[in-house]
Formats: sequence, structure tokens, C-alpha cells
Amino acid sequence: MMTLKDILYKVTLNAVAGNTNVPVNNIVFDSRKISKGDVFVAIVGTQVDGHDYIDKAISLGCIAVVSEKLPKNLKHDVTYVEVENTSTALAIMASNFYEVPSENLKLVGVTGTNGKTTIATLLYQLFKKAGYKVGLLSTVRIMVDNTEYKATHTTPDSLTINSYLKKMNDAGVEYCFMEVSSHGIHQKRTEGLRFEGGIFTNLSHDHLDYHNSFAEYRDVKKAFFDGLPKQAFSLVNIDDKNGLVMMQNTQARKFTYALKSFADYKAQILENQFGGLLLKINENEVWTRLVGNFNAYNVLAIYATAELLGLEKVEVLRLISDLESVSGRFQYLISEEKITAIVDYAHTPDALKNVLETINSIRTKNEELITVVGCGGDRDKTKRPKMGHIASALSTKVIFTSDNPRSENPDIIINEIEAGVEPQNFKKTISITDRKQAIKAACQMAKTNDIILIAGKGHETYQEIKGERFDFDDFMIVQEFLKQLQK
Repeated sequence: MMTLKDILYKVTLNAVAGNTNVPVNNIVFDSRKISKGDVFVAIVGTQVDGHDYIDKAISLGCIAVVSEKLPKNLKHDVTYVEVENTSTALAIMASNFYEVPSENLKLVGVTGTNGKTTIATLLYQLFKKAGYKVGLLSTVRIMVDNTEYKATHTTPDSLTINSYLKKMNDAGVEYCFMEVSSHGIHQKRTEGLRFEGGIFTNLSHDHLDYHNSFAEYRDVKKAFFDGLPKQAFSLVNIDDKNGLVMMQNTQARKFTYALKSFADYKAQILENQFGGLLLKINENEVWTRLVGNFNAYNVLAIYATAELLGLEKVEVLRLISDLESVSGRFQYLISEEKITAIVDYAHTPDALKNVLETINSIRTKNEELITVVGCGGDRDKTKRPKMGHIASALSTKVIFTSDNPRSENPDIIINEIEAGVEPQNFKKTISITDRKQAIKAACQMAKTNDIILIAGKGHETYQEIKGERFDFDDFMIVQEFLKQLQK
């Protein structure tokens, strides 16, 4: 069994009271989960301060407390450790506790506003097809080679990350691809991890309910690249002006990818249709079943990463042509009536614009593009009118509806989305609060060759209303309604 001294290795200590040479059962940051012999780490959260629960943790049997300030009354049979930042300390302790698992595989982090899930998941797919044992830590699912676990956060807490990485070590996993969110970086969940590489996709309007400004959001992303070691690679999209910012202070080897700019990895779209994309990547042509300009960037990032990790170019191109689209990311079906329905996770203004522009670049303009879209409750409100503006400007018809309203009134959210619609587009829009009825209405409006886009929830199989989760799957619902129309 590890001692407290073992798991505090590389943690910067301000003060220690008591014996660190004591065996540790587990590390816990939720006082409700304490067992006898555990270490309690008091985390300052956005809503709850763990320092208020130190006495409770001790009463439940913890043998040590790690905090940002020592309590006034110290108990003689408990060890107290004061650190500058308990979130950072927790991440390093978690890595030590699970025997520094990130050093026993090649871990690649993907960060940016859009594309994280697609890139991480497709890299997992590609390396599996290449014959390797692979891990995945994503918004949609966690994979330890062939074993699937349910994901709850884009970037889980540092204990969860390290416990899965340890599982990967035990399973002989060689590569792991991980989504790295701005929340995860800001809350130090990735501290203590050794990354082989980092990928930057793009930066647009998101999470401004959490970060105070766009500059802060950008700088948090940049901090991930600042922390990469010299032997790692940094791969950034320089068609996004923030790409070069990410590399300003990194020690890692620097590589770029782009469709429009001069870059180490350059792609050109030769064909773009609902069946897929024909791309030219650094003088080589490749066909992929993925659709749209935004996926051209994703495929290019995947190609570059696979090559930087040592795979042969020809093999990578062959594997790319065999990749399947990710659940809820431009996932589409064509009904017997020749109506195309597309389900996409687009929940930011930039992502919605990308998807609608992709559809418009493929369609002949003789058909209707009917968009069903809403915005999540208890999240960044400033993007709502922007979503309304984009949806109504780039679609022929729009149905504003509920997304995951959470604790908010969905009708108020819809009103805030509608505020962004310009007068010339008023006639295109209607509002149906019930999401299922909105999807049904879109199916009833659609005629042969028309296109329906259902945006915002993508892979999610639930709707969150007033603290409850109800089963709800956009793809299954649109599939069912389109089948009913055939009868």
C-alpha cells in the first residue's frame, strides 16, 4: 500500500503537520465518499468549498487532509498538508497513486471549441484498425481498448482520468486519445499527465458563462500547450488566427495544418457531397465518408497526428478511407421519400454555421433546408440570438424548439434565440417548444429531396428538464417520423 509521502511526490508543499509516512487507502475529494484510511483533498469548487467539509471527512475516518489553508484546530491523529492549489495537488497525487500511468502509453490531447470528439474518436478508430490496443477519453464514451465505459464529462476529474489510464496500462494499451476541455484545463484536471502531443482545432464562441471573456477562454486553451514537454508535438490549425497563439510559448515541436494557409499539412477539397469528401492531402488523394469543410479539417488533423506518431503515410490514407462518422456528428439518413435528415451536435454559433454552410454547398437550392434548433438552459446566454440569426439566415425554414432547458423556462430561451432573427427572415421561422413535436413538424413539412437538420444535441440520448433526465434521441425520433410518412 502506498504512503502519503509516496503520493505527495512532486507536489509543492507549503506546510505539513503530522506524519506523512502513513499508509493511504484512497484519495477522495467528495467528503460523502470518505472511508477509513483515505486522504481528503479540499477542493474550492464553483459552488461548494471542500474546506467546509474537513471536519466531516475526519469524522468519517480520513487519516490526512490536503488543503489550501490549515484548520485552526489540528487533531493529533490526522496529518495536515497545506498546498497552494488543491486542484493541482489532487491531479499530481492522482497520477502518483495510480503509478503515473500516462508515462506508460502515448497520450494525445485534443482541444478547441469544435471537432474534439470527432478527432479523438476517429484517431481511436484509425489506430484500432491499424492493429494497436487503443484508449479513448471523450464526451461520448470512454474506451479501454475494446471495453466501453459511460462518459459523464468532456474531461473527467483527475482521479477518474488516472484510474482509466491505469486500466489502459493493465490492458496493454499503447495509444490514448483524449478530449481536453477548457474547464478541464482551468480546473487543473490534466496536471501531472505526460502528453505525447496536443492538437488545437479552432476557437469560437462557447463557455462564456464559465470564462469571463473570450481572451480568458483562449488563454486557458493556450495553457495546455504551454505545459507540453519538449519531446511532444503541438499540432495547430492555423486557418484559425488563435492557432499561432497556442504555439507562442510551447516547448513542444511545432506543426501546423490548414486548408487555406501555408502549413506543414495542407488539404484541398476536390469533391464535397452527402456521400463524403475527396481530399488532396500533401499531394495524395483520399476519399472519406465524412462530410463537409469542417470534417476536411478533422481528417487533416487525424492524418497529421497519425504520421507524427509514426504510422506510414500510405497506411494512414488507406485507414482514413475506412473511417465511419461519429454518432451525432453529421449523422444522416435518407428516407424512401428521398428526404435527407441530418443530426448534428452543433450547439455553438460557429458549429451551426459550419454545418449549414456545408449543407448549402452540397444542395442544389431546388429543395428546402428545414432546421430544428434550440439552446441549452443554464449556459452562456449571449450565444442564443447569434444561433437564431445564423439558423434563419442560412435555412429556408426554421423551427425553434427546446434543447436541454435544465432549470430555465424553455419559452424564455426560445424568445432569446428569436431576438437574433432579422426582419427579412421572420416569415421563415416558427416556434414549437416540445422538441418531439418540432421534429415531427419538420418531417411533415418536408417534401421529396428536402433536407432536415436537427441541431444541438447530437449523440445525447436524453433531455434534461428541471433536474430530471428523460430519454430522448434525435436520430431515433426523426427516423421513426420519416418511417411513418412512408405508410
